[in-house]
Amino acid sequence: MATAAIVILAGTDSHADLGRLVNGLETAAEFADNPNDEVALLFDGAGTQWIPELEDESHDYHALYRSIRNEVIVCDYCANAFGVDDIVDEADIITADENGGHPSIRSLVDDGSEIITF
Repeated sequence: MATAAIVILAGTDSHADLGRLVNGLETAAEFADNPNDEVALLFDGAGTQWIPELEDESHDYHALYRSIRNEVIVCDYCANAFGVDDIVDEADIITADENGGHPSIRSLVDDGSEIITF
């Protein structure tokens, strides 16, 4: 059994950022497909900007995102800072704010998660 937290930090500015997002989604899906694994897909920092795009059904990676949507968590502070908090709320996505408005990476490590960043 493996436990992982996939953290998407890449913004939406470049083709390379899209590549990092897709690699993160694919990695999260691989964990989610294994019934013995646990995974959280955390959008943090500029990565929160992907939520409006991925919620759009016409996005190329919408289906992949939806396949692991139950694992998605968004940084509460960063969603507000990057102006996507309304969409996160409308989509009913869980937000994390344990560490001064941000998710607690330390808590994830303490719980046994491997942290993988994209």
